[in-house]
Amino acid sequence: MKALIVEKGEDGKTNAAVHDIEESRLPDADVTVAVEYSTLNYKDGLCLGPGGGLVRNYPHVPGIDFAGTVESSEHECYKPGDRVVLTGWRVGEAHWGGYAEKARVKAEWLVPLPDGLTTRQAMAVGTAGFTAMLAVMALEDHGLTPDAPEPVLVTGASGGVGSVAVAILANLGYKVAAVTGRSDNAQYLKDLGATEIVDRSELSETVKRPLESERWAGCVDAVGGPMLARVLGQIVYGGSVSAVGLAGGADLPATVIPFLLRGVNLLGIDSVMQPYDNRLRAWQRIASDLPMEKLESMVQSAKLEDLPDLGAKILKGQVKGRVLVEIGA
Repeated sequence: MKALIVEKGEDGKTNAAVHDIEESRLPDADVTVAVEYSTLNYKDGLCLGPGGGLVRNYPHVPGIDFAGTVESSEHECYKPGDRVVLTGWRVGEAHWGGYAEKARVKAEWLVPLPDGLTTRQAMAVGTAGFTAMLAVMALEDHGLTPDAPEPVLVTGASGGVGSVAVAILANLGYKVAAVTGRSDNAQYLKDLGATEIVDRSELSETVKRPLESERWAGCVDAVGGPMLARVLGQIVYGGSVSAVGLAGGADLPATVIPFLLRGVNLLGIDSVMQPYDNRLRAWQRIASDLPMEKLESMVQSAKLEDLPDLGAKILKGQVKGRVLVEIGA
């Protein structure tokens, strides 16, 4: 089987290359999956970089998600031929991941692929889209509805999470304001359904007042840092922010005023260790609520051999939308 192996040299630097390896080298677990597709995410870019990023041990196979077909199973929940998808559980970090023709994982990490969703579509959505759906579900669980007069804000809208969040929200009937720092991404975001484009500089200034005009019915925030602090003061009374990313930093230079005087909810979204029922609900919602015809505008395809170069680009913010990794399809 072919696998993209990351190895660490004596100098401490890592190197990623495609190798032919024996299936016996796969980690011990109860389900073996013939991998058809994976994706390239920011964490994968870190793992492929010279410092190794989040990798716990070497040699290592990155790839934080995958979709494919069960080849063999020692667990009663899965049988050969079942189509499955996996996101999270430190796959691609602590456990060998999706950048190989086969993966061996614990059954409880998997989710059956919903009817009507192909393995290719599942990974065109991938961890980023799964996270976006979790964020939208959290907003709706806290009262957001499509009849809100104000738009829902999506920060980092040109990235993987942001792009899918825009498409999902627009398809559900929300007005969507998409934040981007590049004017050439405006048409891309409008094609996904954004009704308003907000320049990143408009929300990048340091917070001067803890409360501003109520502009947004809610927010999917994929940036964090000072931008999140600024947005909190612009959410409507009782509105919510689903925070999913830390590209702008982990510090939050905000006050408690938006939470106390406007009842704003800050909802942290962690896609890594979601309960099974929530993962299943998210994938079922993806199958029903994400307009699949819009996926192609978000997706570029890559092979295993392309990933080291693409990993460097995604760390520099030079990758737009989703990178679909074709493996055994």
